[in-house]
Formats: sequence, C-alpha cells, structure tokens
Amino acid sequence: MNATKKVAFYTLGCKLNYSETSTIARNFKQEGFDRVDFNEKADIYVINTCSVTENADRRFKNIVKQAQQSNPEAFVAAIGCYAQLKSQELADVNGVDLVLGATEKFKITDYLNDLSKNDLGEVHSCEIEAADFYVGSYSIGDRTRAFLKVQDGCDYKCTYCTIPLARGISRSDTMENVLKNAQEISAQGIREIVLTGVNIGDYGKGEFGNKKHAHTFLDLVKELDKVPGIERLRISSIEPNLLKNETIAFVAASNTFVPHFHIPLQSGSNTILKLMRRRYLRDLYRDRIAKVREVMPHACIGVDVIVGFPGETDDHFLETYEFLHSLDISYLHVFTYSERDHTPAANMDGVVPKKIRNKRSKMLRGLSAKKRRAFYESQLGKTRTVLFEGENKLGYIHGFTENYVKVKAPWNPELVNTLHTIELTEIDEDGLVRFNFTEDTVMA
Repeated sequence: MNATKKVAFYTLGCKLNYSETSTIARNFKQEGFDRVDFNEKADIYVINTCSVTENADRRFKNIVKQAQQSNPEAFVAAIGCYAQLKSQELADVNGVDLVLGATEKFKITDYLNDLSKNDLGEVHSCEIEAADFYVGSYSIGDRTRAFLKVQDGCDYKCTYCTIPLARGISRSDTMENVLKNAQEISAQGIREIVLTGVNIGDYGKGEFGNKKHAHTFLDLVKELDKVPGIERLRISSIEPNLLKNETIAFVAASNTFVPHFHIPLQSGSNTILKLMRRRYLRDLYRDRIAKVREVMPHACIGVDVIVGFPGETDDHFLETYEFLHSLDISYLHVFTYSERDHTPAANMDGVVPKKIRNKRSKMLRGLSAKKRRAFYESQLGKTRTVLFEGENKLGYIHGFTENYVKVKAPWNPELVNTLHTIELTEIDEDGLVRFNFTEDTVMA
C-alpha cells in the first residue's frame, strides 16, 4: 500500500468502541497509513458505529456527509455494532463504499486493496453466531486515560437490547493478554486505565474458547492491581448481580483501583425489571449501593436508567423516581427507550407515547443534576488527587479526582497528564469544582 495514504476515524458510542477504534488505527499504522483528524482531508474515513445511539441512522448519514465535504473522492467504511445489525442500510447510504460486520472489522486493511469509490456499498458481514472468538483491544494516544477491553459479547437476554445480536456471545481475553496490554499502556506513560467490555462482570467466560470461567472478575482485578506503573484503575459499567461483596471490599482496600462504580439499574420498578428480563430486583440493587457506601463512603456511584419502556405506567415511573431519590448515588445516565428491531420489547403492548417518554427523561435528568450537586457538595473541604486532561476548553483545563469529581483550573499545558493533591473548595456556576493545590510538585 502507498505509505502516503491518510486515514481518519470517527467513533460513536461506548468506551469499548473507542478501545477497538484505537487498535484498528494501530493496524493501519502498521500498514503504512498516516492517521489524521476526521475533519482533515483523508483517503479513507472509518466510522465506528453504535446501535444504542439515538437516531443512529441520521447521525451516521451526517458523519458520512462530513467526510465527503473534506474529500469527495475518499473511501468511506462503516464498522461496528450498527454495521452488523443494519449492514445493507448503511451500504445504501450515498458515499459509503464498505460495510464490515462484527468479526470482519478487525481485518479491515485486508479489504482495502482498491480504494476506488464504489457505485454501491460492499458488505462483508458474518452471521453473529460466527462472532465466537476474541480480539483484544485498548485505546492509547487519544486521551489521558486508556480504555482496556477485557471482555466482549453478552449472554444476557434483556428484551430491549441489541448488543448480543451485534457482538455475539460472552467471551473474554486471556488473563495473560490483559496483563500484557496493561503493561504496554503503562509503558506509554498513561496514568489511568478504564476496564471496559460489554458485560465485564462476566469476565473469564470463554477465556479459552469454552463457556466455562477460567478466571473470575475478582481474579482479574487482583492481578491488575499488581501491574507496576499504573497509577489508577477504574471499573466501567458492571451489572449489579455480578458486582460481588469481595470485589467491592478489594477495591476499597486497593491503592490502584479508584472508588468509582457505574451500576446499571434501568428501572426502579420490579414489574418493569421483570419485563426487561433483568437478572436482579430492587432489593439486590439497594444492597449493592449500601455495600459500596459501607466501605467507601466517598465513592462516586453512577446509574443507568431507561424511561418509557413498554408497559411503564405513571405509577411504575414514580416507583423508579422515588427509588432513585432514596438511593445515595452520585449521578444518572438517562436513556429514553426507543424501539429496536428484532428485540422482544419492540412487540410488547403498552407503548408509551414519545411525549411522555421525553417528559419522564427530563424529570430524571433534573434528579441527576441534584444528585451530582449533592455529591459534589459532600466533597467540599476534602483532599483528593486530580488527574488533568489534555484539552484546552475555553481557557481552562479539566480533570477528575479519583472519585470522579470534575474540577477546572486556568489552562496550563504543564498540568496535562499529571497528578496533583488538591483541596476541593467551591462549586462554580458551571457546576464544576474549584480547588487549591496542596502541593507544588507533580506526583511521580
């Protein structure tokens, strides 16, 4: 291939997608491509899609147009979850040349012998049952923190979710490879690693190509805690039924794992949880929150919740609102339910009008703002450690404490990717926390 060819990437969706985009980008580099920003002129534009994104079809079309504006002759490829689920739809979008499914995306450079524009988008997509092998990934160079993929796919059958259809069965990276990747990240001077996957609490299943658990998630956490050079390890979203007391206790005692959990709830009504086919009820969820608070009173706890699921009455929604209000949590990620093809929920009775879905979403976003404010206020006067990010946003640099309080300071490039001990002092008009440095030296 021509070493002067340029490639650009656009990633939609979750941390897992970012880790895979970064790995695919490194493969391009090995093939002699130069990576450029997506808003620059490139020979190839790769769009990593997401099936969870609201209005995914419209967003994808807008991104393709953006690429064509930069270079009308560029080769455009779509990969990712939406590309697996709606491959022909994406191939029919004007300007799209190639669509790759769940397994093919990791071999994208094999499909690029001819970069001529196609009259029709070419599709290479396996049946999802063939997505039964594991490809390790991690992001590096894009952000201050790295996203380390440890698991892929899901064996759960939640009635609203397309992820098993887009990513296949639950399977895990080997412990050996996870530790090797963590060491590679650490060697690059990255201060924080976020563990990511579709259902990371299921780690160990499929590690050696079978359904049995070779290791548990707790085994993984314990081994990663020993990797030298890593300053922070953060657990991304983990199912409440898979977050065990032993894991919570280990994180509380660890010098590396930070006190931050993101625990999906989806509904505070047992009736709706059963319709969703979630694997827990309210009492278990409340117990998980209480256990975290017992051993880590200062922990940040985020929650996913879906509003407007079929059959959700006003009473069911109020159950959710009041349940969330009663919990000692820190913020919400609120998702408005939208129908997904080939999911049981799409054919359920009791469809909630979109106007009501949006009203409920607004109410929970308001509750989230109050929860976050209360959490931030509880941290004022406390001494924490902040890791500064690498972007200049309107003259300010931002960072996060170990327990995920977002802070701001006047832009100083010397602070990028450095850790400092600070005292949290006040919440400003943007809802961010101001602070005082308690030391002048960068923490090694």
